[in-house]
Amino acid sequence: MGSALVEGLLGARWCAPADLAIVENAAHRRAQLAAQFPGVTVLAALELDHVGPTTGVVVSVKPDHAEGVARICAVCGARRLLSVVAGWSTQRIEMAFQAPVAVVRAMPNTPVLVRRGVSAIAGGSHVSASDLDWAESILGAVGSVVRVSERDLDAVTGLSGSGPAYFYLVVEAMIEAGVHQGLSREVSRQLVVGTFEGSAALLASTGQSPEELRSQVTSPGGTAAAGLRMLEGRAVRAAFLEAVAAAAERSRQLGR
Repeated sequence: MGSALVEGLLGARWCAPADLAIVENAAHRRAQLAAQFPGVTVLAALELDHVGPTTGVVVSVKPDHAEGVARICAVCGARRLLSVVAGWSTQRIEMAFQAPVAVVRAMPNTPVLVRRGVSAIAGGSHVSASDLDWAESILGAVGSVVRVSERDLDAVTGLSGSGPAYFYLVVEAMIEAGVHQGLSREVSRQLVVGTFEGSAALLASTGQSPEELRSQVTSPGGTAAAGLRMLEGRAVRAAFLEAVAAAAERSRQLGR
C-alpha cells in the first residue's frame, strides 16, 4: 500500500521525488524501492533530522508493528500522521505521543495500485480541516476519497477495504461457471471481466441505482430472472451481508 501511494503521488505530480522519503528496514526491499522510485530518498530508519515542522508522515505497516512505528514518529517530533493501519484507532496512535498530534485514519483498498481505489478518512482529536485536506490530497492521487466519522471505519473496512476480495471471488466463480457450460477458460475470463468492467462503468456514469439497472436486464420469465431466482434461493444476498459484518467485526477486534 505504501509503494502504491508513492507511485500515485508521483504519477499525479503531487510532489517532486526529492520531496518524498520512504522508510524501510529490510535492505533488499530498500534496494527495490530505490530502483523503482529514482530520486526518492529511501531510509533504513526515521531519525530526528528527517522530520521538520511541515513534515507529514504516512504510516503504512502491519498492525503488530504500528505501536513501535508510532513511538518512533513521536520521538522524531512528527506532528501530522496519516495512518492506513487496519484496526488502529486515532486515539491508540495518539497515546504514543506526549504532545498533541494530528492523526488522520484511513482505509484505502487495493485498486489504489491502478489509481482507482476508494478510501475513507476520519480525523482524530487534534485534526484540523487543513489536516483532512492534506490526507485527502494524498489518497485522492490514487482514487476517490470519502470522509466519515471514525466509528464508521470498521464498517468501511468490512465493505470497501475487504470488498475487492469478495469481487474477485465472484469473478472466479463466474469464470468457472462459464467453463462448466463449455466455454474455454480464456473466453470465459474475457467475458466475465469485460462484463464486470462495463457494468461498473454503466453504474458509475448513468447515475441510476443498481436496482434500476438490474431490472433493465431482467425480463419477466427470461434468462436473467432464472439466474437471479437461483441466487436468491441460495441466499447469496444474505451471505454478502454476513461477510461484510464478519469483516467489520474482525476490524474491531484488531483495534482492541
